[in-house]
Amino acid sequence: MPVRAETAGTKSAAGKRGIGLPDELARLLKLHQAEQNRERDKAADLWTETGYVFTTPTGAPLNPRSDDEWKRLVEVAKVPDGRLHDARHTTATVLLLLRVAERTVMGIMGWSNTAMAARYQHITAAIRRDVADRVGGLLWKPAEEPTETKGDGDEGDATGEPVPAA
Repeated sequence: MPVRAETAGTKSAAGKRGIGLPDELARLLKLHQAEQNRERDKAADLWTETGYVFTTPTGAPLNPRSDDEWKRLVEVAKVPDGRLHDARHTTATVLLLLRVAERTVMGIMGWSNTAMAARYQHITAAIRRDVADRVGGLLWKPAEEPTETKGDGDEGDATGEPVPAA
């Protein structure tokens, strides 16, 4: 089978990397694999083994320029419309929201430099609110009640227990 330029390889060695998957996603991929096995059986001699996870009902690679199925899934999920590639921006931003270390984000996303984080990660309202709350908490946190220590060691009281100021 001829290989299209889009699938001939990755841009860098980072394009082939192990990633962690949430348990729920792994479960969904196993369900997808079972469905694909049924499609393989149904297609019989028409099936083309390509090694892809997502294929047509006859095993051929999906055309990356045709995103009809993606659009359908976006509609079913009732999420804002966007290109499939935008999911990379979403992933990078979710990792930012989760406060994943930049080096870890770079490894997960396959980036070799930090400039990619600036391109893909977006500062959300939740992030701005969190920063504002943290700055506010630092600058305007309630003053702590001053405490005194019973005895300073010279008065014969060696407990050193703090007591509220009078």
